Amino acid sequence: MPEGDTVYLTAQRLRAALAGEVLTRSDFRVPRYATVDLRGQTVDSVGSYGKHLFIRTETVSIHTHLKMEGSWRVFHCGQRWTQPRVTARVVLAAEEVEAVGFSLGIVEVLRRGEEHRAIDHLGPDLLGPDWDPAEAVGLLMNHPGEAIGIALLDQRNLAGIGNIYRSEVCFLRRVHPATPVAAVPDLLALVNEAHRVLTTAAHQPPWRPLAYGRTRRPCQRCGTPIKVELLGETAPESDRVSRRERGIYFCPRCQPAVSL
Repeated sequence: MPEGDTVYLTAQRLRAALAGEVLTRSDFRVPRYATVDLRGQTVDSVGSYGKHLFIRTETVSIHTHLKMEGSWRVFHCGQRWTQPRVTARVVLAAEEVEAVGFSLGIVEVLRRGEEHRAIDHLGPDLLGPDWDPAEAVGLLMNHPGEAIGIALLDQRNLAGIGNIYRSEVCFLRRVHPATPVAAVPDLLALVNEAHRVLTTAAHQPPWRPLAYGRTRRPCQRCGTPIKVELLGETAPESDRVSRRERGIYFCPRCQPAVSL
């Protein structure tokens, strides 16, 4: 699933293409919004919050979430799409460009005043202007016995981290991913590390993983082979994709196991 940096960069590309443009066509290939017509409306802004993306006109906010397979692409009008047309769920066209959302996991057309409904349940946005590390620490501490590797994935604690960056943050802070939240030596430092990592990934891409995806390769600090283990609910044996996605990568020497 794309993480906060990917959604942030997607919003940046859409902003460059659409902000200030008058829509000449809108096509929502979602039954609930099939009759919505935004022709003549100007795109005011494009932004993200965690893994959620918003394209705003003067009257509505188009809320989308990429989930596992979604993506947004920008084309010149008339240019051949690079993905199957059948997977397009939203098309927004201006005079010279069109933005197409393919295989989107969530599509909603909200009134501007209702945008908050999509994100009220989330913790602070790691890449947002109002990022508050103290709030994130407080939310994490509401679940002191939960493994930090699981808590970091919970978007209600802090918004934007996925499987890649939970591995990277724990590795950088030398914290075993199964460590209970209350046993993390410096939770504020870990939260600040998460902010630094996501900010670097969003503003100086690409992020080059130190632990994620490096199974059996030597740790870049001590040389011990990186391990991957499942953390949380175990997927069925036959579901190899789910098992791999739930895996978290760590160095068994630099990140020793800790318990309360």
